[in-house]
Amino acid sequence: MTLDTAWALALYAFVTSISPGPSNLMLLASGVNFGFARTLPQVFGIMAGFTVLLLAIGLGLGAALSAVPALVPVLKGFGAIWLLHLAWRIAGARALGEAGAADARPLRFIEAAAFQWVNPKAWIVALATVSLYADAGRPIAAALAVAGLFALVNLPSVSVWALFGTALKRLLTDPVRLRAFNIAAAVALVATLWPLLR
Repeated sequence: MTLDTAWALALYAFVTSISPGPSNLMLLASGVNFGFARTLPQVFGIMAGFTVLLLAIGLGLGAALSAVPALVPVLKGFGAIWLLHLAWRIAGARALGEAGAADARPLRFIEAAAFQWVNPKAWIVALATVSLYADAGRPIAAALAVAGLFALVNLPSVSVWALFGTALKRLLTDPVRLRAFNIAAAVALVATLWPLLR
């Protein structure tokens, strides 16, 4: 990968990583409800899950999906169901951090990583990234380089959403305002299904 290509990829990774999407909205809600430290496993899970997805697509999963198009609606269905479940959890959150219900918690590392595999935005970005920046003549080296650089940019970019949520936490100590925020975040998360359903 040339230096110019690396800079272009880094800029692309920044824009796609920091823009709103299901994972970032969940990080925002988690930051508000649980704080930054408790949201960190979710942050790392998003980065790791997306990096593995990007590697898999770069190493041939994207071509396999093109060969078996019947899998696409199945992935979309799983993604929609999981996203609705997460939106329901966010909308139902009633209190901040430790003061909340006993079962209230941020997503675990493995849950956040697994979500990337059914996250519509993650698939769109990963497929576009591989088609734009991976050298088809050297698929393994290209997949490793693209995924590695993307991970370096993705981690601080998605962390901003958790930090922003943590900063908002001080404004939402009133249960009514927190409830309104959680419902608004859940509605915004459901709205990210629109590209999936078109």
